[in-house]
Amino acid sequence: MEFQEKTLEVSYRSVVILRIMISLIFIVASSIHFFNTEKTVSRIENASIGFIGHILGTPETAVILSGVVMLIAGVSLLIGFKTRIAAIMLIAVLIPITLTIQVGQMTTLGPHFKNVAILGGLLFFSINSNLKTQKQ
Repeated sequence: MEFQEKTLEVSYRSVVILRIMISLIFIVASSIHFFNTEKTVSRIENASIGFIGHILGTPETAVILSGVVMLIAGVSLLIGFKTRIAAIMLIAVLIPITLTIQVGQMTTLGPHFKNVAILGGLLFFSINSNLKTQKQ
């Protein structure tokens, strides 16, 4: 079976809006990681599979490191600098956060699928690294 690449035209404005909206989620979340570390650590410790938060050492370390990555990659995505790399970095942070905090907890089913939707947006930017603009 041969796979043929198809192209699709999308509005440049819609791509910029998507990039900005996704980036803001991570920029705001990074501030929570920095300024409310204890609450985030508590969520890890109370999660059904919170052991994932201990992979890098203490949960505090994981929270701060993920906050740094979310801030740097979030700003990069916001301004459109190295969007593919930024999206991949955010995917690398989003997956363990989703697994640690939201998987296995019915009370976080809505936020879990919010993260799935965000992951879809990040995949868009990681797959479409060569978004080209055309003057109309």
